[in-house]
Amino acid sequence: MQKRKLGKSGLEVSAVGYGCMGLTYGYGPAPDRGEGIRIIRVAAERGVTFFDTAESYGPFTNEELVGEALAPIRDRVVIATKFGWNIDPQTGERRPGLNSRPEHIKAATEGMLRRLKTDHIDLLYQHRVDPEVPIEEVAGTLKDLIAQGKVSHYGLSEAGAQTIRRAHAVHPVAAIQSEYSVWTRDPEAEVLPACEELGIGFVPWSPLGQGFLTGKIDSGTTFESSDFRAMFPRFTREAREANLALVDLLKQMAERKKATPAQVALAWLLAQKPWIVPIPGTTKQYRLEENIGGVGVELTPDDLRDIETSFAGIAVKGARLPEQILRYSNG
Repeated sequence: MQKRKLGKSGLEVSAVGYGCMGLTYGYGPAPDRGEGIRIIRVAAERGVTFFDTAESYGPFTNEELVGEALAPIRDRVVIATKFGWNIDPQTGERRPGLNSRPEHIKAATEGMLRRLKTDHIDLLYQHRVDPEVPIEEVAGTLKDLIAQGKVSHYGLSEAGAQTIRRAHAVHPVAAIQSEYSVWTRDPEAEVLPACEELGIGFVPWSPLGQGFLTGKIDSGTTFESSDFRAMFPRFTREAREANLALVDLLKQMAERKKATPAQVALAWLLAQKPWIVPIPGTTKQYRLEENIGGVGVELTPDDLRDIETSFAGIAVKGARLPEQILRYSNG
């Protein structure tokens, strides 16, 4: 597995990470705990060193799973998790909105350390920017946690360029995590240039478009009620039917490269910047192997131009997230 550094932070990780959320939460029925632990360990055996979770995935259950799975190899992996939703640190009760007050961050961190069975968090993100708490206070709290050795690096998720600059002025930000893929290009306008200027790594979540870019979803696919995609505007039947044109283009490039659409989508992200590290998630080992294989797919400058030209003629239909979630993004 190739390695990459997240900007100037010095934090080195596998070129493709593993998004663990779906192992307990978000995409319909999850595998049993034993299978979840097994697939995380298989990922590590295959060279993945970067594992992403969050206290809100469950809440708490995903961190507990990741902690148990990685405990035997803790010194060989990088664990990233996130705080920021208004979740009771003791009970896990979800409350409305966000909470990044300093005392809440500190309490949440203690719970994360317990669940992850570790004495430090390699990368701790603010999951969403809290408009009620100045970002300088959040960055200052993370700076304190880093000084105490409880956190090694900190990052922001779904933050805007101005917020990133303000946070970075208090303490260097190691990574920004936002949705980014060939069908979600929002970060390109301002966030990626800010990351390049400041030496910050970028971690695309949902690099395969919640599975759509793999080609396994079509207009006839149905989603369980516990699957987030059932309420996503981009996953209505009408939107999926229109957006299949994107998958067709990926399939054409995949045939040329003797690869799969998912591998081309990941290779496209890896080709954008050397400090970009996507974190695809899956509950299936064969998909895990496929995603890891994306690192070996090389897209030439001509390939990238072909993709850009072809995709420019297609308008993606549907917002990437429901309005009630989207309003907390791009903060």
